[in-house]
Amino acid sequence: MMAEPTVKTIQASQVYETSKGAQIFRTPMQAFPFLWVNAYLVLVDKMVVLIDAGSGFGESNVHLEAGLEFVSHSIGRKIGFEDMTHILITHGHIDHFGGLSYICDRSEALIGIHELDLGILTSYEERVATAEAHLKQYLLEAGVENDQRETILDMYRLNKALFHSLKVNITYKAINLRLGPFEMLHVPGHCAGQVVIRLHDVLFSGDHILGRITPHQSPEQLTLNTGLGHYLDSLEMVKNWAGNPSLTLAGHDDPIKDLPGRINEIRQGHASRLTKTLEILEEPRTIADVSAALFGEVSGYDKLLAIEEAGAHVEYLHQLGLLRIVEVSDPESQTGHATFHYLSVRDPVTEKIRLF
Repeated sequence: MMAEPTVKTIQASQVYETSKGAQIFRTPMQAFPFLWVNAYLVLVDKMVVLIDAGSGFGESNVHLEAGLEFVSHSIGRKIGFEDMTHILITHGHIDHFGGLSYICDRSEALIGIHELDLGILTSYEERVATAEAHLKQYLLEAGVENDQRETILDMYRLNKALFHSLKVNITYKAINLRLGPFEMLHVPGHCAGQVVIRLHDVLFSGDHILGRITPHQSPEQLTLNTGLGHYLDSLEMVKNWAGNPSLTLAGHDDPIKDLPGRINEIRQGHASRLTKTLEILEEPRTIADVSAALFGEVSGYDKLLAIEEAGAHVEYLHQLGLLRIVEVSDPESQTGHATFHYLSVRDPVTEKIRLF
């Protein structure tokens, strides 16, 4: 049996120790007004490794600086950005990599990310522009009305100018998914280049597995190697690869102590949402209709999250053959894009199809 990591809590930061004596310091940071995110500083062998970097927005960098002060106080010697040897990014979402711009001005640490998210850091401006173009088309096809489309696009653009392209030193496949004692597993779904990282008996799950919510899903139509099908497959990969680590440290919220149990809960959450989506689509409806039925009236950034989440579930059911497109309309002929209406398929073949 693997030893339980010891835990000490001082204010918002926490300290963990792996079964082989590596020290892990968790620093919660306010990524955006509505979202907190975790970064982890790891001291192992002669390595000083930061896992994820916060958003770089608002107080995020201030909180990261405070976390380093906490580490210095805890170990009795100063640890700063200049002492970091590596920065490992779990996936290419800005709340996890946005702080790199601030850190790179103060550190020569080697930056690592998976190949499928490499361009997000090295060609950031291009990726933002193409992602917005894909989102515009998707919102039209989903049946989102004009004023709501502009609101959602404004949400997407929020804070995107805070980051700029930068150099990456390490890609994970190129190092065979291993860096010293750190082992990695590529788990596409929530993000194309999402990885989980294992150090001894502790797992860093990024946003692939969270303790309180089911991680956000978006359709693969928006970004290749995302989508609910990839995500569900990746959950099984983690279950087989990681086993039952003594502790799983997530990108948001508190640690997870029962990883297999949490994976089962997430799967059941998606099964319930898929079943409800099939029920909603017993009459022809758009993805926007499904979003409203699943999540009700939402505001702010949740508008974008809801329409993406609904689309991920509709897309997955359509891929399985459990939905078909029964109506294609083009309410704005000048756009050249259609709006799709979906309907549940009920026949002897589809009745035997398992959701996953």
